[in-house]
Amino acid sequence: MKLLTHNMLASTVRGVSQGYPLGIAPGAVTEVHACDFSKEFLVHVFPKLEWSAFVSACASLSLPTMPAEVTPASWEDESFLRQMHHNLLEVHVQEGTLICPESGRQFPVSKGIPNMLLNEDEI
Repeated sequence: MKLLTHNMLASTVRGVSQGYPLGIAPGAVTEVHACDFSKEFLVHVFPKLEWSAFVSACASLSLPTMPAEVTPASWEDESFLRQMHHNLLEVHVQEGTLICPESGRQFPVSKGIPNMLLNEDEI
């Protein structure tokens, strides 16, 4: 699971009003898969990201720190863009758990796939 995917997921357990952002408890396996760098893609996807959730996810995975805020000057900083690209698109959580911030409900991540299915009593 890429951090881009993680940034889009939320808990929909019945009674949960604030199921975002999900916490990450990484397992023993986190992989890096290189992919082509594209500044245009980062600029395009940035408005769709919840930046603070992304920064928190990076910290949970002990990745290099991302700044708390993105300024216009950040878009001209090659090292910032490369680090954002790496953390967002190249780091893959293969095993671990996603945790609802409100209910504490845990969703397993296995073989890179988050299982967000709910039990019947949670719908």
